[in-house]
Amino acid sequence: MASSKRTEATDPEDPVGYFLEDLRYHGKSERTREAYARVLREFESFLDDPDRNPRGESLAPSGATQRECMAWVHGLRGDLAESTVATYASYLHRFYAYMTQVGAFDSNPMALVVEEMNETIDKDPTRREISVDQMRTFVAGISHPLERAVVATLLKTGMRVGELCNLDLRDLRLAGAADEAYDLGTRPQLDGRGDSLYVAADVGRGEVVNREERSAANKRKRATVVPVDDELSAILTRWLAIRPDAVSPADPLFVSTSREWGRRLTPQMVRNVVETHAREAGWYRTGGGAEENVTPHYFRHFFTTHLRDRTGDRGIVKYLRGDVADDIIDTYTHNWGDRVREVYEANVYSLR
Repeated sequence: MASSKRTEATDPEDPVGYFLEDLRYHGKSERTREAYARVLREFESFLDDPDRNPRGESLAPSGATQRECMAWVHGLRGDLAESTVATYASYLHRFYAYMTQVGAFDSNPMALVVEEMNETIDKDPTRREISVDQMRTFVAGISHPLERAVVATLLKTGMRVGELCNLDLRDLRLAGAADEAYDLGTRPQLDGRGDSLYVAADVGRGEVVNREERSAANKRKRATVVPVDDELSAILTRWLAIRPDAVSPADPLFVSTSREWGRRLTPQMVRNVVETHAREAGWYRTGGGAEENVTPHYFRHFFTTHLRDRTGDRGIVKYLRGDVADDIIDTYTHNWGDRVREVYEANVYSLR
């Protein structure tokens, strides 16, 4: 249990830097640390400016009270979505809570602010409504084979961005020329399953899988075999026709064709691709929240919403998303794999 007694080791000159370094020690991703750094450094600048903070004098984070914290949160409103304001407030709250726990600060001024805030971090916000026809137009505007394959795979499978990045050639089974050109679908779980993708549940960030250390994790409750329909098969085949040789011995399915030539795509690379095209479509704004911006996670929401509405079968949709364990599968017939493919192919939307 952490001590509340302040020592030289927990009285840092740069408390934000101290906190960020501890986030690294706790295994937080670089993207997470960068998000915290951006928010906390902005709060630090707010406190340091006498013309901005209500105290009217330069303050260190350890000297801030509930009033300064509340003023900073209030200043975020108007420029940012409510869910984003709540997220930034939660970052500050976690910073103060941690620094108080380790004995660097005497108290957490954000505790009362968070209690009084009406905004909450909405885990399922009302999102932008995009029709299938609008999504078809969006996909049609993506000409690069890699970028189209990435977006189409996310849209037609509902997988998470980290799960997409972790796919290897062995996880894809395709019939035809692509299978002959590459050693595809060597996973035994794909035997007799037709054109499919295998999404594992046992991949952790930092773990070595298929001879490569992974920078992203799969967050599934169970491994999933996802059908690949004719449309996605054609898009993936087009990508494989120009795919560079991979640097990794794991033979990733999706590799960079730019500065990181031949290296596995990272979640940030995928987010950058989606953001670029979403901005062009008017579907992304800096400072916009989840209810406004189209991101890779939006595609998961799109997949879930449209396929669930079309099938009326929540069990199969939850299985495809990787959200259910074996007990759900047991409620269906023993011929589960064929049932999933039948329902999926009869109801999945076309992107053409």
